[in-house]
Amino acid sequence: MSTRTRTDGNGPSAPLRRGRRILVAGLGNLLLMDDGVGVHAVRELRRHAGCGVTVAEVGTAVLDALHLIEKADRLLAIDAMRAGGPPGTIYSFGVEDVEQRPTEASLHELNLLSALTLARRRPREITILGVEPGRIDYGLDLTPVVLEALPRLVDAAGRIVAKWTGGTFGRDG
Repeated sequence: MSTRTRTDGNGPSAPLRRGRRILVAGLGNLLLMDDGVGVHAVRELRRHAGCGVTVAEVGTAVLDALHLIEKADRLLAIDAMRAGGPPGTIYSFGVEDVEQRPTEASLHELNLLSALTLARRRPREITILGVEPGRIDYGLDLTPVVLEALPRLVDAAGRIVAKWTGGTFGRDG
């Protein structure tokens, strides 16, 4: 199996060997305004997915995506997350941060943690991008502040995937 040139040694963020898989999962409920921001983000990202990158609208059905999670070497989950910042704030953290303090996680991250405990094989690296929601209530549209944050969220996701692949990904990739 050939390897792309590594830019940062053999650490967990080194680019992948060919044949490895990345899953970008959009979590959330599209019927609850800002709660669906993860799904909105992956709809943008899907247009830029390349070989070895699966972009999936998981929504609230995290267990239904278990087969995708088990095949992934790296997982990027995108979701709304209340962490106390102003609406539209973007957070990036590892799944181990949620495992240590699950009371601060969104419901979808808790479902993600449950799915990971059921998985026969767990991705070796898991990153979660969270967005502070402005409003979670019945409705199909994102609030203006979260809609304004969407391009920054898509760019942040693209940078993470590009780092993992050693290439480009996202709005400009």
